[in-house]
Amino acid sequence: MPVTYPVELAKAVAGSLHSAREEIVARWLDRINARVNLDIGKIFPTEELLNHVPLLIDGIAEYVENGDEEIPQGGPVLAKAMELGELRHSQGFDAYQILKEHEILGAILFSYMLERVEAGELEAGPRDLIVVSHRVAHAVEMIRQATMSHFLRVSGNRIKEQESRLRRFNRMVSHELKNRVGAIRGASALLTESWLSDEDRTRFHRMLIENSDALQHVLDNLEALSRIDADARQARNVLLPQAVAEAVRQLRGADDAKGVLIAVAEDLPPIEVDAAATELCVSNYVSNAIKYCDHSKLDRWVKVDADYTFTSGPDGEGELRVFVRDNGIGVPPEARGRLFDEYYRAHSETVTDVSGTGIGLSIVRETVASMGGKSWAEFPAEGGSIFAFSLPSRRQEDAAAAGTPRADATPTKLPGLTFE
Repeated sequence: MPVTYPVELAKAVAGSLHSAREEIVARWLDRINARVNLDIGKIFPTEELLNHVPLLIDGIAEYVENGDEEIPQGGPVLAKAMELGELRHSQGFDAYQILKEHEILGAILFSYMLERVEAGELEAGPRDLIVVSHRVAHAVEMIRQATMSHFLRVSGNRIKEQESRLRRFNRMVSHELKNRVGAIRGASALLTESWLSDEDRTRFHRMLIENSDALQHVLDNLEALSRIDADARQARNVLLPQAVAEAVRQLRGADDAKGVLIAVAEDLPPIEVDAAATELCVSNYVSNAIKYCDHSKLDRWVKVDADYTFTSGPDGEGELRVFVRDNGIGVPPEARGRLFDEYYRAHSETVTDVSGTGIGLSIVRETVASMGGKSWAEFPAEGGSIFAFSLPSRRQEDAAAAGTPRADATPTKLPGLTFE
């Protein structure tokens, strides 16, 4: 340690920062809240994160006290700074806001030190105070670099994922639009011919309707996807029951035409979800269930339910799972492995009276994967299908909303529909 380093002052400053860390974090939270368009409860959105943010202050205090040591690269302080970078990316912060956030932290620390000096709690000459202040500034800079580096890394990965997803989706949509527009143009041209029989004319009218409906479905998906990719601060979040209700509402009429009853569990977990993504996934699943209902059955139904689990502990993680069940014709075993592939239709040869784009399930897969979730299908022995997707959550509020957090990760079905 350099002999000129003011050890006693450094210890006094470190002790003061340790004892006032909650106060300093509270000041930081208030200042950030005054600058960004976020509810104060979402700046540090979980008790876990809020409780760990003081680790940053502890790290700065230890760095000041130990004048010959650096903040460990793999230690908890820089790890928390990196976690903050990932959180800020998910919240839609830009680089300037993150830089400003740490500038605010530095200003709060200096103000706090000045208050202690003016109160007579820290006795220091100008030179020693400058040396310790420089150490504080350097610690803040190291934390800012860790936060920003991880933020940029996450941003770069996200951009690559979005570019890859966009290229795949552009191929799908271009292929689908070309086919549908070609079919509509062909049928429209033939309808002008005087030699068409009434039977052919009816068939071409049906082709026009089916292909225009398919185009509308593609456009609806495009609209939903554009909302999903919007800035996180502008995203519309709703509770799961609201998102499911809206998805089902959009399909009213299609279910009546097929004689299918859509039922929704009464006690869906009141978890906050991205409205666009959830409505897109649920509507695609329910739409498919209606299309491939079993006409040989008098009672045809589609039922939507969900469960939520939370693994308790310092690294607790939650998972929301949404299920769309039906008693339809099911899926042949040989086709199940390709259900979420682009353009694939499991019943393209056996069910000829149903139009489909072949891209709905692949859109669900891409959408859920982009949010860190999963999509899959199950096929009960008694028949029918279960199409499901999951979304991750680390929000303590979700665990509280769904019930008492569990210590294990085994999903427990919440009360809802009884499937008989």
